[in-house]
Amino acid sequence: MELSLIIVVLVLIAWSLIGYFSSRVEQTEYSTLKKAEGYEIRKYPAHIVAETIVSGPYREALSQGFRIVAGYIFGGNTKKESISMTAPVTQQTSRGQSIAMTAPVIASIDGESHTIAFGMPRSHTLATLPTPTDSRVSIVEVPAKKMAAKRFTMWRTGVGFQSKKQELLSALEKDKITVIGEPQYAGYNAPWTPPWMMRNEVLVEIL
Repeated sequence: MELSLIIVVLVLIAWSLIGYFSSRVEQTEYSTLKKAEGYEIRKYPAHIVAETIVSGPYREALSQGFRIVAGYIFGGNTKKESISMTAPVTQQTSRGQSIAMTAPVIASIDGESHTIAFGMPRSHTLATLPTPTDSRVSIVEVPAKKMAAKRFTMWRTGVGFQSKKQELLSALEKDKITVIGEPQYAGYNAPWTPPWMMRNEVLVEIL
């Protein structure tokens, strides 16, 4: 019994370490303007994302969109050279230039359409980013925005997102803050991260 407990503890420790180190990536820059009960207000500067639009149920669309955009940052682009960048970077000389993974992954929902976006490293501009070889991927500059954010942990399910989205919208309505557009899901961790270490957020633009 004691040996089984030790094994379980060691597995949990190893899982936590893998989740911690695999999630140490560059994050989209923002400044916190205000912390309120259950959410905070942030200012995001203009930044560049690689995005794709997919259709279908929430989890399937998120997974499909992730794979499509990941293909771009892991070498699916037109530059025929490999470059070294800050970790984590995957170099693939045969497929082209690798681009550093950043967090969070953003998912916006409009009916059955889902826009999945990865922020690009701040060291890149529209001029220096390579062109995607997959026509489903677009490189877009997102203008500066003021956003409200509500953080939550555990698994990134559609039910969890909808619940936290409603909590955020209710809190903003109570505080008489005007919402612009639809809420977005933001995920900061690799899929294999332990649920207790997950950083997920609901983001929505506000006036």
